[in-house]
Amino acid sequence: MSNRRDFIGLLGGAAAVWPLAARAEQRKVPVIGAFHAASREGTAHLMAAYREGLKEQGYVEGLNVAIEYRWANGVLDRMPAIMAELVRLQPDVITAFGTAARVAHDARAAGAAENIPIVFSIGIDPIVAGFVTNLNHPSGNMTGTTSLGLTLAPKRVEILHELVPSATKLALLENPTDTTRTTEMERQNIEAAAGAVGWQFEVVRASSVGEFDAAFAKLVQDHVGALIIGTDTFFYSEITRLASLVLQHALPAAGPLRDFPAAGGLMSYSASIPSVYRQAGIYTGKVLNGVKPVDLPVLQPTRFELVINLKTAKTLGLAVPLTLQVAADEVIE
Repeated sequence: MSNRRDFIGLLGGAAAVWPLAARAEQRKVPVIGAFHAASREGTAHLMAAYREGLKEQGYVEGLNVAIEYRWANGVLDRMPAIMAELVRLQPDVITAFGTAARVAHDARAAGAAENIPIVFSIGIDPIVAGFVTNLNHPSGNMTGTTSLGLTLAPKRVEILHELVPSATKLALLENPTDTTRTTEMERQNIEAAAGAVGWQFEVVRASSVGEFDAAFAKLVQDHVGALIIGTDTFFYSEITRLASLVLQHALPAAGPLRDFPAAGGLMSYSASIPSVYRQAGIYTGKVLNGVKPVDLPVLQPTRFELVINLKTAKTLGLAVPLTLQVAADEVIE
C-alpha cells in the first residue's frame, strides 16, 4: 500500500514528463487519463466498449476529447510511477481499470490525486475494497462500475463440479504479484467452495507468460482435475493463450469472462465485461459533462452469463448435463 510520501516522491521525479503537463494546460479539448494494468493488445475489445460509452455521452476520441493511455503490461511494480505520471498530467478525469484502480485509490488517499475525479472499473465489491463507503452516494471524488467477479467464484466452482464430477482436486491459477486483498479474498472464496463439494484445493502461480509452462506442468504433476483462472487483469489480457494451454493439457477449466470459452476453454460465468467497460465510458463522459462522482451511484451488474463450450467438453470426454445446457446463456458448438 503506497503512502503520501511515496506518491509525493514520485511526483517530484521524472522531469521529462512535465511537457505533458504543459501540453495539458494548453489543451482545447478535455483530457482523460486511461490507466490499465494489462496491455493495449490484450484489452483492445474492452477499450473499444469503453470508447463506445464515451461516445454515448457525446465524446469521440480525436475529435472532442483526448485520451492519454497508460499500460502497465502486467508489471504491477510500475503502476505507482504510472499513476504519478498521470497526476502530473492533470487530466480532467482518470479512468482506472482492475488493479490500476487500487493504485489510483491509493494515490487519492495519499492526497496526490484528490482533486482529479476518478472512475474505476473493478471486479470486487467497492465497499469491501475500501473505495467507497456507500454505493448510492460514493465519496472521495471516486465512483465507477464493478463486475463483482470475485463474488462469482463459488458459482464457477459449483458449475465446474457439475461438469467434472469425477475430479478430486481443484486448482486456482493466481498472480502472485497482485498483493491486494482482492487476490486473497478470491483464494479464500474458492477454497471454501471447493471444500463444500469435497474437492482438494491448491494454488498455482504465474505472473508472466514465461511462467505459464511451469504452472501447467505443476497442474499435470499434481493430478489436478479442474482449474479456475483467477480474476486478474493480467490473465484477462492473456485469456486466449490460457485457453490454448488448458486445451493442450486436456484440463477442464473455468474462466472469468466469456472470451475464455470463446477461445476454447470449457466455461465461464461472469457479468458481461464489455458492458461494464462501456458503462465506465458512460460515467467518464458524465463527469466530463459536469456531473460530480458523488452523484453517480456505483453500478453493479444485474445479469450474469453462463457460457459453455460443448466442443471443448466433447474433446475432454465430458457430458454436459441438459440442465446446464438449458441454463446457459450461450452454448458454443
